[in-house]
Amino acid sequence: MIAQADAPSITRALFVDRLHAYYGAKHAVKEVTLRFEPRAVTAIIGPSGCGKSTLLRCLNRLHEVIAGARVEGKVLLDGENIYAAAADAVRIRRRVGMVFQRPNPFPTMSIQDNVTSGLRLTGRLRGAVQREVVETSLRAAALWDEVKDRLKAPATSLSGGQQQRLCIARALAVQPEVLLMDEPCSALDPIATLKVEELIAELRGHYTIVIVTHNMQQAARVSDNTAFMMIDMEDRTGILVEEGPTKVMFSKPKDKRTEDYVTGRFG
Repeated sequence: MIAQADAPSITRALFVDRLHAYYGAKHAVKEVTLRFEPRAVTAIIGPSGCGKSTLLRCLNRLHEVIAGARVEGKVLLDGENIYAAAADAVRIRRRVGMVFQRPNPFPTMSIQDNVTSGLRLTGRLRGAVQREVVETSLRAAALWDEVKDRLKAPATSLSGGQQQRLCIARALAVQPEVLLMDEPCSALDPIATLKVEELIAELRGHYTIVIVTHNMQQAARVSDNTAFMMIDMEDRTGILVEEGPTKVMFSKPKDKRTEDYVTGRFG
């Protein structure tokens, strides 16, 4: 279990306001307005190519790292537009952490150095607190008991599922307010997937979590709210069809297109 003292004291809501995302001239995501509730898990579902991962990367300004990519509209973190001219992108990415599709621990670093890498880069790590940060973050990622006797071992010595939880620990070490997960289980076996899902359930009361997943069963299991995206066939852009409580979205969605997707009629 995660002690309340180990979690951020404030967990922010995210609000996307009429967001458009582009890759050069390609219009990838069109006019999405969506609220992500604090201390809850929101799943973004939809067919391949509909802009789910693009939308996710817009939430912490990783989208703009790609050459030619740009965003129009607003992403508000506790009312602050993260795309405002005065906003610090590095600070935003500390506040809004990211876990990617495939485990990506730093291969030349030990387990403990992977955990503390973000703090070292920002100059926030001092020797006296390193041990505490490592243990707290690994416990939060449900990995401490499995690695506590080999913290100096290479991160690549871990299994795929353990590496993914190490990446989650690395993200948690900088105490983000929001945690983004882009298909975090797609490269994992069923046992490792179950452990990550159990971890998400543990974290949900302490963080605002947004997860992109193709797995309908996973979305139903782990999320409180679900947003469904699809491709607008007229201009091939990604659009938000509807969003709502997960139980409603999977039992009585308002839009026929959502019903067709969650029941497997298309997608």
